[in-house]
Amino acid sequence: MKSTNIYFGKLLLSLLAFTVVADQSNVFDVTSSKYGGKPDSDISKAMTMSWTDACASMSTSTVLVPRGTYELLQQATFEGPCKAPIQFQLQGTLQAPKDRSQLDDSWVQFKNLDMLTLSGGGTFDGQGAHSWKEHHDSTPVDIKFKTVNNSIISDITFMDSAKFHIGVHDCNNVAFQRLTITAPEDSPNTDGIHISSSTKITVSDSYIATGDDCVSIGDGSNQILVSNIACGPGHGISIGSLGKYPDEQPVVGITVKNCTLTGTTNGARIKTWPNSPATSVAWDILFQDMIMVNVKNPILINQNYCDKGKSCKLMIPSKVQISDVRFKNIRGSSSSPVAVKLDCSHSAPCRNVELSDIDLTYSGDEKDKITSECNNVKPRLTRVTKALACANLGDIPIDNSPPRTDDDGGGFGPTSSAAGNILGQKPTVRVMVLISSTMALWLLHGLL
Repeated sequence: MKSTNIYFGKLLLSLLAFTVVADQSNVFDVTSSKYGGKPDSDISKAMTMSWTDACASMSTSTVLVPRGTYELLQQATFEGPCKAPIQFQLQGTLQAPKDRSQLDDSWVQFKNLDMLTLSGGGTFDGQGAHSWKEHHDSTPVDIKFKTVNNSIISDITFMDSAKFHIGVHDCNNVAFQRLTITAPEDSPNTDGIHISSSTKITVSDSYIATGDDCVSIGDGSNQILVSNIACGPGHGISIGSLGKYPDEQPVVGITVKNCTLTGTTNGARIKTWPNSPATSVAWDILFQDMIMVNVKNPILINQNYCDKGKSCKLMIPSKVQISDVRFKNIRGSSSSPVAVKLDCSHSAPCRNVELSDIDLTYSGDEKDKITSECNNVKPRLTRVTKALACANLGDIPIDNSPPRTDDDGGGFGPTSSAAGNILGQKPTVRVMVLISSTMALWLLHGLL
């Protein structure tokens, strides 16, 4: 994992090579007389025109949506490659069409871009209530990032998506930070951020409260860091689901740290489907320094996952091999008696799983006691109470020696909100502050 940290740090250093220098002549305001966008009206055409001009600029440019509420009633694709780094400053609120029948696979898509900055304190309002009521399986995601590299998305609110709020696919070296993502607890399939086929993605310092996973990590994800997330309600922070489709790519190097989950269905979860069409792998996974507050399944590996309303062949085991998984320093309360459940595949038992410093209490009916269940796995146990140490398997050796003072658990290490509130700074310098401050923090953690 150390070599991964060094490589990731070098990529952050490489981002310092691009200096954001934009003057007022390179600000493309959608409400200017040239583009004609007006509050409380459809600005689809104005958005397309301003993006086209900004993307063609030979120096760093900014697309600006000022304060106010605007409708974006057509599918918008902001596509590159652009001639120079580009900034999308969303200060106002963009509203999606309530009728999504004319949309393809997303409402807003950022595609084929390098050195994109999306920020500004504004809001993407998905207006998804109509879609939730109709339960449309084909409803597109709200905001999709596809083949976006070396970019930062920060200080934006995403709300009431019809389906996933944010989809990240085929991206490299992108930071999502200080986001607010919200939808009602009963809104279906409204994941906060779903990541797939992407490398070196960070999600940090954000509040996510939805009707599904706060963050979900799909196949082909490598070197992913999720840190300092307040999650809940929702379904927790999940790796998966995996094993549903043929030709799924490995999931490797996932770190989830310093997160608090409140009232969620799950906490730290890995989920795979039974009856996988092909073999695949998920390994080198760390969940560390997490607080659970009345979470139903605080620690869960579920290799018999079956989504609600789906037909699953549970008797045919999953072919996803899970290995090298660590659950470290996870504390708080469980709203169900089974606080730890490791339900691995009997055809591909989990390998090299570790539970250490697990301290969970049961917050439910006093007549029940907290317990744990493990199938097709025998984890290494360090400073874990007997009740949480795979109680159904009988006695498994528990190492109760004191922790090492220099043990940071490996992984990427946490990011921090110490990058500061830079909303008041000019867009022309925001990218450099975000990158340099994040890099400095990771240098302090000894990762470079």
